[in-house]
Amino acid sequence: MPQPPVDARWPKVLSLAVHEFRTPTTVVAGYIRMLLKERAGPLPEPQRRLLEEAEKSCGRLSALLAEMSDLSGLEAGTATFNRAPLDLRAAMTDAAAGLPELTDRPVTIDLQVGAGPAMIQADPVRLRAAFAAVFTALRRELVTSTTLAVRERTGEREGHAASWITVADPEQLATVVAADEAGLGPFDEWRGGCGLTLPIARRVIEAHGGRIWSPLTDAKAGAVIALPHL
Repeated sequence: MPQPPVDARWPKVLSLAVHEFRTPTTVVAGYIRMLLKERAGPLPEPQRRLLEEAEKSCGRLSALLAEMSDLSGLEAGTATFNRAPLDLRAAMTDAAAGLPELTDRPVTIDLQVGAGPAMIQADPVRLRAAFAAVFTALRRELVTSTTLAVRERTGEREGHAASWITVADPEQLATVVAADEAGLGPFDEWRGGCGLTLPIARRVIEAHGGRIWSPLTDAKAGAVIALPHL
């Protein structure tokens, strides 16, 4: 099932929102830093702790604004891609290894890839970030398992060699792996707690000639990614 066409007003709205929010966010963050540096006088410890929490929140807002700006560029087709030959399997391994630990519980990424390199033409930074976003989102949604399974294999899509990547709870892995394209639907990219990393990831994958889906039976069960080889 193809993604719906992009309304031309959507990237403009995003770009305008970034412009309007960035200035006050920068001003607030600047004043908080000045207070923490005691430019306005000595700061009692209880007030310092409150300001430090406010500074962290400003940092999260700044990160979200950066994501909004990136998403606007991707939607408008103006985002920059620095493409070069890339080993997809090594990129996935790097993305999984670079994930920060969860604060509430340990979750292991059980990554299994095919033998040898799987070369694609890609922007290494953007594609690794896309993998990391998908792994992070699905890792957070695990309920009973402390392992997220990631499986990569070489197959075909539209007559060309491609890597097929399945990301799922181990208990649901077999079902998700068995689903063909007819059993897959649009990826649920609007998930709470992920910022805009998933919408960005979907667009980056598609900009590399790939697709990402969710199983039609359960959009939260996992994800399937296909990316063409060189």
